[in-house]
Amino acid sequence: MIVLQWCKMQIMCLLILAYVGYLYIRDGNNLIIQSNKRHCNKLFDCFFVLAECAVLFDGITAVTVNYTETIPLWFNSLAHIGMFLAYDAAMLVLYWYWVSVTIEIPSNKKTIFYYTAPGVLAVLGMLVTIPKLYYVKGEFTSYSMGIPVYICFGCAAAYCLMTIVFIISKHQYISATKRKSLATTLFCIIGVMSLQVIFPEFLVTSVAITMVTISIYLTMENPSIKSLEHYHQEMVMGFATLVENKDDSTGGHIRRSSAYAVLIAKNLRHMRKYQKIITKDFLDNLAQAAPMHDIGKIGIPDAILQKPGKLTDEEFEKMKEHPVIGSKIIEETFGHLGDDSYKRMAYEIAMYHHEKWNGRGYPNGLQKTGIPLAARIMAVADVFDAVSAKRCYRDALPLEQCYAIISGGRGTDFDPDVVDAFMEDLEKVEAIYSSQNVK
Repeated sequence: MIVLQWCKMQIMCLLILAYVGYLYIRDGNNLIIQSNKRHCNKLFDCFFVLAECAVLFDGITAVTVNYTETIPLWFNSLAHIGMFLAYDAAMLVLYWYWVSVTIEIPSNKKTIFYYTAPGVLAVLGMLVTIPKLYYVKGEFTSYSMGIPVYICFGCAAAYCLMTIVFIISKHQYISATKRKSLATTLFCIIGVMSLQVIFPEFLVTSVAITMVTISIYLTMENPSIKSLEHYHQEMVMGFATLVENKDDSTGGHIRRSSAYAVLIAKNLRHMRKYQKIITKDFLDNLAQAAPMHDIGKIGIPDAILQKPGKLTDEEFEKMKEHPVIGSKIIEETFGHLGDDSYKRMAYEIAMYHHEKWNGRGYPNGLQKTGIPLAARIMAVADVFDAVSAKRCYRDALPLEQCYAIISGGRGTDFDPDVVDAFMEDLEKVEAIYSSQNVK
């Protein structure tokens, strides 16, 4: 029992992490059963394991530094190596976790190398300087000091600074929820680190990593939240399909057009000017918002939607009301189920996906980049699926003719960049076309 007095805080943190881990696994398994999908982030899983290891070794070293006369030096050094490695690796993984859930990890290997280097150098520096570690006997407990300690804290400080720079430079591309979670993470780390530096005898580093883990779990990785997101998306898709069935469609249109839209957005990221705009949040929001592009058709009479022939001028004017109707539905109803960026994108897609690059579209006659990017993407996806699928008033057109319609609208009906992105990978376009049972 005397031994436990040196590591009570670490034991408490381990118990908390163990409970959070239990909830994470239990609720995650329930989510798999409910949705048949595995919703996880491997970087978070890795960070979670590293956090537990860090706290475990932190607790061991809190004991060993107080029994340096009886515990072999090699064991003490080994325990400290485990602690420093776990903390440094956790900070490195935490940084890349935040990148992955906001703008996605870059494909440029040099960029990855530069931002990984501080963590690797810290590990190497710690291994080389571990003989420089020494122990100070404090008023209440002994504690470690020396170059390895400074390197470990320096690594944490470096990644905190990098995260701050990341938030400032990318804040317009990071959702409000993620910005708050990032801020909470930084507050925990910087606050506890400062306390540890000022009062080294407190040994509260384990509290910081435990608080960070809980913060990320509650705000980002809680399977219960992901379950709600899953049901939200299923509800949106179900409602959109119900609306689509009004015009005698099988409902495949919303799934295909949404898939085309996401494919276009991913291809647009290959163009330099869109790399910072089309982030992971943008793609996630697009995938959830695209199915609602024609939701306003619920306010259009069935006689118009299911008419087998050409619409009269009056009927077409009535049909042109569906973007405004849809945007109002999203703004007043579905918009409350997501964050502001999602609500804005869903609104813009519903409202402006019939606008044209040359300004001759409807309902507002917007032109060029005055049309929101998501709506410009949806315009191409929507038209391609409309002409390539069978409708109540005509048969599906051959794919080559559909491609010609999209290419022919480049610079007039459609954004040239969006058309180029669509035409970039026709094999994937045809895979989507075939997978959704087009009739």
